[in-house]
Amino acid sequence: MDPKKVVIVGGGFGGINLAQKLSKDKAFEIVLVDKNNYNFFPPLLYQVATGFLEASNISYPFRKFFQEKANLRFSLGAFEKVFPDENRIATESGDIRYDYLVFATGTETNYFGMENVRKNAVPMKTVQDALALRNHILRLKERATRERDATLRKKLLSIVVAGAGPTGVEVSGMLAEMHKHIFKKDYPELNREEVKIYLVDALPVVLNPMSEKSQQETLAELRGLGIEVLLDHAVKDYSAGVVTFANGATIETETLIWTSGVTATSLPGLPEQVLGKGKRVLVDAYNRIQGFENIFAVGDICLMTSDARFQNGHPQLAQVAIQQGRNLAHNMSLWRAGSAPKAFEYNDKGTMAIIGINKAVADLPGLHFKGFIAYFLWLVVHLFSLIRYRNQVKTFYNWMVAFLTRDQSLRFIMDSKPEKPAH
Repeated sequence: MDPKKVVIVGGGFGGINLAQKLSKDKAFEIVLVDKNNYNFFPPLLYQVATGFLEASNISYPFRKFFQEKANLRFSLGAFEKVFPDENRIATESGDIRYDYLVFATGTETNYFGMENVRKNAVPMKTVQDALALRNHILRLKERATRERDATLRKKLLSIVVAGAGPTGVEVSGMLAEMHKHIFKKDYPELNREEVKIYLVDALPVVLNPMSEKSQQETLAELRGLGIEVLLDHAVKDYSAGVVTFANGATIETETLIWTSGVTATSLPGLPEQVLGKGKRVLVDAYNRIQGFENIFAVGDICLMTSDARFQNGHPQLAQVAIQQGRNLAHNMSLWRAGSAPKAFEYNDKGTMAIIGINKAVADLPGLHFKGFIAYFLWLVVHLFSLIRYRNQVKTFYNWMVAFLTRDQSLRFIMDSKPEKPAH
C-alpha cells in the first residue's frame, strides 16, 4: 500500500507535534510547510525582546530537526490558497498535492480595525517582532541620554504595554526588572525615576483567564515593581506619539507594545461558512474541518465545540495545540488501519504567568501557587517545552546568569536603520 501524503501548513506547537508523532508511522509521507525555516517558542519572545535570551535560544531549524526522519520533508514558503476539489495547495514556492491536509497556522495580531495602532505599535508575535522591539527600546534609551528637553526625554522613556494577559504581564514585568537592576549601570546619564511603564487593558482585571487570587496577587506585584496599571482603559488610537483611550485619557510615548488580541490567520480557498468566532475554523471532535473529509485544523486556528468541558471552544494555549496535534496523528494511524478514531478531549494542565525574578503565579488543577514556587514551576515547564536539548541548555545557562546577577549581556542593537525623529 502506497503511503498517504500528509501536508501540514504551519510549524508551531500543533504542526510540529503532529509531524513528529506521525513520522513514526511509515504509512505516511509528511510535508511540513512554513513561511519560516525554523520553529520558535512564542512564550519566550518577550525575553528575546528584553535582551535576556538570544533568538537562537528559542528557535531551531526545521531541516536540522528532520534530518533523521526519512518520511518527513520541509517546504519553505507562505501558504497562499487551498483547492479542495483538486487536493492541492498553492504556496509562494509552488503547488503541493496532498491526501490529507492539516492547517496549524495559528494566529496573527488583531488591531481591532485601528489602522494607526497597526502602523505605529510594536507587536509581539514573531522573532522578528521581538528583535525589532529590542532594537527600538535600546535606540530610544540612547537618544534619551542625549536629549536635553525633559518633556521629550520623558516621552522617549515611557513605555505603554497594551493587553494585561500573560504576555503583557510578562513583558511589562521584565521591563520593570531591567530598569530596576540594570538602568543605573547601563545609562548613568539618566535618572531612573524618569522611566515610566504603563500596563493598560480594556478589562477591569489583569490575567483574565486565571483565578481571582492570581489576578489580585499579580496586580499587587506589578504595582510593587513600579508599573502603573490602568484597567478599564481601552486603546482607541495611537498617532503622533500619543496613545488615546476610549475614556479620553492620553499618554505620550514613543513605544506602544501591542499584546492586546489575536485573530486566526486567513485560509483562502475555504468557504466562509466554516469560519466561526475570531475567524477560527469550525472542526468536529476529530479536528476535521466541517464539510470536508480530508482537511483538518489544529491549535489556535480551530474552534471545536464538541468537547463537553469546553463547549465555547478551547483556550488558545500551547497545550491545546500540542494535545490536538498528537491526537490527530494517533487518529490518522487509526483511520489508516481501519479502526475508530478517538474524539479529542483537552487535558487542562493549568495556567501560569511570570511577573519578575522570583515572582509568578500558577493555577494548576486544584492548586494555586505564587512567588518562588510558581516561578520555579514556570521555569521548569518552559525549559522542557523547548524543542531540542541544545535550546534547553543555552536557555538554562542564560537564566542562571540572569538569576544570579540580575543582568544579561545580550542588549545589542542588531539593525542598521537610521534613527527616526521623535513625534
